[in-house]
Amino acid sequence: MSTALLTDKYELTMLAAALRDGSAHRHCTFEVFARRLPEGRRYGVVAGTGRFLEALEDFTFDDDALASVSGFLDPATLEFLASYRFAGDVDGYAEGELYFPESPVLSVHGSFAECVILETLVLSILNHDSAVASAAARMVSAAEGRPLIEMGSRRTHEQAAIAAARAAWIAGFAGTSNLAAQRAYGVPALGTSAHAFTLLHTTDAGPDERAARDRSERSAFAAQVDALGVGTTLLVDTYDITAGVANAIAVAGPELGAVRIDSGDLGVLVRQVRDQLDALGATGTKIVVSSDLDEFAIAALRAEPVDSYGVGTSLVTGSGAPTAGMVYKLVEVDGRPVQKRSAHKESHGGRKAALRLAKPSGTVVEEVVYRQGHRPEIGGKLTARPLTVELVRAGTRVGGDTDLAAARDRVAAGLRSLPWDGLGLSKGDPAIPTRLPAPA
Repeated sequence: MSTALLTDKYELTMLAAALRDGSAHRHCTFEVFARRLPEGRRYGVVAGTGRFLEALEDFTFDDDALASVSGFLDPATLEFLASYRFAGDVDGYAEGELYFPESPVLSVHGSFAECVILETLVLSILNHDSAVASAAARMVSAAEGRPLIEMGSRRTHEQAAIAAARAAWIAGFAGTSNLAAQRAYGVPALGTSAHAFTLLHTTDAGPDERAARDRSERSAFAAQVDALGVGTTLLVDTYDITAGVANAIAVAGPELGAVRIDSGDLGVLVRQVRDQLDALGATGTKIVVSSDLDEFAIAALRAEPVDSYGVGTSLVTGSGAPTAGMVYKLVEVDGRPVQKRSAHKESHGGRKAALRLAKPSGTVVEEVVYRQGHRPEIGGKLTARPLTVELVRAGTRVGGDTDLAAARDRVAAGLRSLPWDGLGLSKGDPAIPTRLPAPA
């Protein structure tokens, strides 16, 4: 399906004006970067690169797309769009790399005409996916090795839910509740039941409401175990958690896979449930917690006997930073650097690439951004790892892993490479500084 209309009108009106005055075919470089990280963040995670490259392949104007823009575009512009295929180059950070302020996350090279109309497509994908992946990486760090499940599909747009699951998987989540993400990207799908399933089995209370609730819960649990086996996860907080745990073990036995708690003071409840499970002989039964978790709530539960976390709303909304704040700026025209000088919205001219410097121990210390073709010499014992890779050449995709496992490995390696304070959840400067080239 064509992705050409995933754009803003002003990109096509700029194209029309550039075609009319003859400037449309000047060779340009547009660069994607974030001037700053969201408040309180020490690093970001690049995500969405693969999705952008897939969308770029479908960025063509079919008859329906042309008809929808014919009302405001002249015949010459419509003719250009009818034969449009991106034939330029794209460079950028591999998906899963960490980024910092001014990192040249993506560079698009070609004529002004073919590059300018990609702005909205690039930014809508990278800003969303990188925001989710950055939040997810913070949650993964806070969980300290315990699995996390993405459960936010019902809190965002249905298509954004698929992209969010993909981004969370890249950042280190164990799986998603979203089946479309499993089909599209192979993200493991996880999940068992909600409170509605327990309530479905409600019976006439009669004189003893507590007994009726126990019958309801046990009936629901028995049906779930019969269908999914004793390794399933039973939701124990529909009524009373203590009774719910007792009913779960009475039905499934001490080999029950897990119980899930979705409400209340999780720190207190988790300790109580762990003690109760152990007393019932279910020492191997795990505890899953959910209920509006974010990285701070996950960190607060680190000392508690939680085995895994389910995260929804906070994750798919970027945990307070729903966009990565990336921009798409023209930085070079016909080989000459150009830059914007507006207050608080500066850009740095010239086509650029980047290196990341690390100590022999592997701990990163600095990001060095330089003009393409002018790689700096790095002295001393520091190692310099190139970050900029070729993604598209002459319109053909040449890079950008489709295997999300590689991107997932990059995130994990990147987090391990940060200075210890770079993983902190408290406000502070970026984990490493960015060195920019001198003004042209």
